Amino acid sequence: MQVYERTKRTSWLAQPSGPCCLKGTLHEGKSRGRFDTVAGVETYISQPNADHANSHILLYFPDVWGMFPNGLLVMDAFADAGYLVLGLDYFRGDPVWKHRRNRHDQSNPNFDYEAWKRKHMKFADEAVPRWIDEVKRTYGQPSTKYVCVGYCFGAPYVCNELAKDTVTAGAFAHPAFLREEHFTKITKPLFLSCSEEDHTFDKDSRRTALDILQSGHKIYHLQLFSGVEHGFALRGDMKDPYQRYVKEQSLRGIVEWFDFWLS
Repeated sequence: MQVYERTKRTSWLAQPSGPCCLKGTLHEGKSRGRFDTVAGVETYISQPNADHANSHILLYFPDVWGMFPNGLLVMDAFADAGYLVLGLDYFRGDPVWKHRRNRHDQSNPNFDYEAWKRKHMKFADEAVPRWIDEVKRTYGQPSTKYVCVGYCFGAPYVCNELAKDTVTAGAFAHPAFLREEHFTKITKPLFLSCSEEDHTFDKDSRRTALDILQSGHKIYHLQLFSGVEHGFALRGDMKDPYQRYVKEQSLRGIVEWFDFWLS
């Protein structure tokens, strides 16, 4: 293995959300959670069945589509696995799909995607820490353990928490907005669910991230799928058997990762 030598480079490893983040299909199903306000931020809360509750809390950081049906159903699936799930809407009712339905949609030519990203990242950077503190105060008990998962835009908030003391383990799928320091600073186990072809987190960037994790003796697991693209864990076409399989395997792998580290 080539030893990773840290540089002063501040470029992205996982690029900011781009056109690939505007692709996807809506999934069928009815979400069963509720919305409440936590630390001033609208939050989706999905509770586990009492017979399967594991007394742990899962923090969910959404992708640029925000609180859309697919994400709500994924949060419900984590709740089905026994977790009390809370996901914050750091886009404050302004997800990207309200401006661009897909990467070819030019119905709003004045939409500035870069400015939209800067605005919401600034808010999320400030809101996430206080939101987590409020989740702990309101929903946690002294014995509660926490895990976190992020998709695309949500990945850096996973890594930030893995460098702190609240969560036991974390996971992300098809990440964006990650720098080298996100990987150097983590101290808790990280699950990476990735696609072989991803313009946001490509092969070279993925290799660099793994070199950082390996040279730093971090605990991690890489789950890598061929034949799918960025967004596969949330926005794949569920009418395609393989895309459905990949989406389900990603979720199952994350659940099993959390279950192990919390056991």
